[in-house]
This record gives sequence, structure tokens and C-alpha cells, in this order.
Amino acid sequence: MAFDGTEGGEITLSSASAMTAEYRRRNPDSTLAHFFGKDIIEHVLEQDGCMGIRMYYGLDPDTGNKELILVGADADENDMLDVVVDVSFDDFNFGSNISWSRVI
Repeated sequence: MAFDGTEGGEITLSSASAMTAEYRRRNPDSTLAHFFGKDIIEHVLEQDGCMGIRMYYGLDPDTGNKELILVGADADENDMLDVVVDVSFDDFNFGSNISWSRVI
């Protein structure tokens, strides 16, 4: 199977609400969300041949915090490693566990 850029799809707000509520119920002390700004998303997607974004789960070895690592993926389903984005900035505290993006 090859990626063509149409993968994924919308879900209803009620489905999203049910899934996020269940996650919070099962993981009350975990990171709730990650935020990536438009500029970094576009930077990943503008790589030649990029068909979408693959997201990897990771754990920060120093803090044990859950992280999300983003890379572009080409039509042959290969990771594009010229731009790798992680979410290890959590120094913005708005009363929740939200991490912020940076390029590595």
C-alpha cells in the first residue's frame, strides 16, 4: 500500500469527546494534549514528496513525560527525516498538561 495524501478522516465531536473523556478517566495524571503550530506543520509537509505526517509516541528519558514526535512520510511510506519535530516544551502552564512543539 502506498500513501496518497488522503489517509485519515474526520470524526464527530461527540466521538472525539467520548474518546478524550475516556482517556482522561484512565490516565488522570498524563499529558492531555500536544500542540503544533501551523508553521511547523507546514514546514514538515512542504518537504518534496511528503504525503502526510507520521506521529510516534516517545518518553522523555529525563522526565518520563509522554512525547509526540512528528516526521513527514513519503508515498512509499518511508519516514522523511530532514525535519523531525518533538514536543518537549511544557513551560507554558495553563493549568493542564499540554506540550509545545520544537524542531530537532
